[in-house]
Amino acid sequence: MTTLDALDTPFVALDLDAMERNLKRAQAYFDGVGLAVRPHIKTHKIPEIAALQVELGARGITCQKLGEAEIMADGGLDDILLTYNVVGQAKLDRLATLARRVRMTVVADGPEVVDGLSDAMARAGIALSVLVECDTGSHRCGVADADAVVALAQRIEGSPSLAFGGLMTYPPRDRIAATRAWFEAALSALDAAGLSRGVVSVGGTPDMYRAGELGVSTEHRPGTYVYSDRYMVAHGIGTFNDCALTIVSTVVSRAAEDRGIIDAGSKTLSSDPMGLEGHGMLREVPRARLVGLSEEHGHLDLSDCAERPRVGDRVTIVPNHACAVSNLHDEIVAHRGGHVERVFRVAARGKVR
Repeated sequence: MTTLDALDTPFVALDLDAMERNLKRAQAYFDGVGLAVRPHIKTHKIPEIAALQVELGARGITCQKLGEAEIMADGGLDDILLTYNVVGQAKLDRLATLARRVRMTVVADGPEVVDGLSDAMARAGIALSVLVECDTGSHRCGVADADAVVALAQRIEGSPSLAFGGLMTYPPRDRIAATRAWFEAALSALDAAGLSRGVVSVGGTPDMYRAGELGVSTEHRPGTYVYSDRYMVAHGIGTFNDCALTIVSTVVSRAAEDRGIIDAGSKTLSSDPMGLEGHGMLREVPRARLVGLSEEHGHLDLSDCAERPRVGDRVTIVPNHACAVSNLHDEIVAHRGGHVERVFRVAARGKVR
């Protein structure tokens, strides 16, 4: 059996045991608090892993872009929530084609989006469930308040080809009480208007193990939990032992005593620091700092290290942001205890449309 040590660097490695622990722990938590889990596949972008999540108890999956949803449908996933406004005739036609194949639910946060969906689905002869996206404090997409929720829900219900399916949000971290108050007002307004509440879908990994405190949601959409990363550890979601996705790299230069260069740069690791110092944690040399990335070079500051890696040494990097790493690679090497079990194709990488 091939081992990780036999593979050329840089490459992305996936510890299957750690990933499976992450998935089972999360599913057990959500089962315990009575919430459905609908994982966001943007982290892994791999249909086989999405299928495993469903096999372990997930209600369905979440995608951000149509291209991702198309790949997942091709991979046998048949219950997909698309959490992104679908705008423009080309995308609406693709959505109609996809909705003929699998159960699709979409979101909208304005009348233009609803009207486009309505016209496209009417032409295609398809009925589609639409959730109202709500801005509960992240200030990205979403309607602003309860009145806007009711107005848009009524517009959806008034469209013959659409059905109002509930509410969806991506809330800010550590704002559970404020998110609860926002939803309580919105749900009361829906009740007063005689509209069904439907689904209340909330997302995010950082607060996932507090999802039961919200009290109004019906499903949760975690993404990064499948792999975890340095950002999640920094915010108390597990430890570095839970980080299933790593990058294996080789030290290629020690031109100065306190400096090292590895063969993984921004094209391998992503340049997104996620608000953290440095660009990752080196398991073999945890006091080394990955202070900079050029395209093919990772810059190590070794000044705080008692033992310093030599040219040719391999290092294992826990990335700051696992999702961004996935989108940079065609393949991920899946292993147990360093023994390669399979190589996953990252089938939905680059699907930005």
